[in-house]
Amino acid sequence: MGYKIVVVGATGNVGHEMLNILAEREFPVDEIAALASRRSMGTEVSFGDRTLKCQDLDQFDFTGWDMALFAVGSDATKKYAPIAAKAGCVVIDNSSLYRYDPDVPLVVPEVNAAAVDGYAKKNIIANPNCSTAQMVVALKPLHDRARIKRVVVSTYQSVSGSGKEAMDELWNQTKGMFVPGQEVAPSVYPKQIAFNVIPHIDVFLDDGSTKEEWKMVAETKKIMDPKIKLTATCVRVPVFVGHSEAINIEFEDFLDEDEARDILREAPGILVVDKREDGGYITPVESVGEYATYISRIRQDSTIDNGLNIWCVSDNLRKGAALNAVQIAEVLGQRCLKKG
Repeated sequence: MGYKIVVVGATGNVGHEMLNILAEREFPVDEIAALASRRSMGTEVSFGDRTLKCQDLDQFDFTGWDMALFAVGSDATKKYAPIAAKAGCVVIDNSSLYRYDPDVPLVVPEVNAAAVDGYAKKNIIANPNCSTAQMVVALKPLHDRARIKRVVVSTYQSVSGSGKEAMDELWNQTKGMFVPGQEVAPSVYPKQIAFNVIPHIDVFLDDGSTKEEWKMVAETKKIMDPKIKLTATCVRVPVFVGHSEAINIEFEDFLDEDEARDILREAPGILVVDKREDGGYITPVESVGEYATYISRIRQDSTIDNGLNIWCVSDNLRKGAALNAVQIAEVLGQRCLKKG
């Protein structure tokens, strides 16, 4: 016996990936529904070798469905997630709406799978921010060994994190640079993204950080350990898919780079590609379509007593969003719902 699954926001980048990954991982689905806004009703989406027609989210009855994977913005989630949860359908939410709610588990299965047990308080589980998800997968096994005191992370985040319009803007701006008269002014972003980098993701806060940077701090503390100090600089780069992070880690105890490499090689969800030669590392292009979080450039930081530097790359539409949501669904099924 399998599960009755709903994918909300099935026409978007992340919704598409959720459907793909559910099929790829052969999730035990008895019945599946693809939901979207009324204007997308009837739009066809793929689920494995099947074609689904999108239904109207506004008219959908969640009664009798087991799980709903939400891939819509916070406004729509705020309206529809409580409706689904009240109907007995467990919501796995990809927006930021519930991440900081103390009654809602924030889960990365490789890091804190047991946290899903707390889903019943609101019938909702939150998916973390894409930049946080890949980072904590890398940090957790190192933290277990040597206790992390402080993290300094600089991100290089792809435009797909902002949605399809941002991907179109990068594409059109890049083409327009070479065709006089076809230049494209910034619309999604405050400055040109083609051949440029923008040190600004989400809104600015009073202390000068951005909301994206604050998310990484707050979510790492909730998922891993509230004692970890973290500072982030989040940067949008002209890459279509794949987030990269340069992570500097300070530990309480000494951790040798060779031992760290061995620990990461054995850790779930991680692939280490770390050769000290030309091309002996992973770039975002190579992460596209892959499940793994890739770690390269593992090396000692000689400026502090117990420090390491690592390079972390992942497909943000997958591990940062859709894959993590499906993994949460798998853990929820195995630990709590026990069907399939």
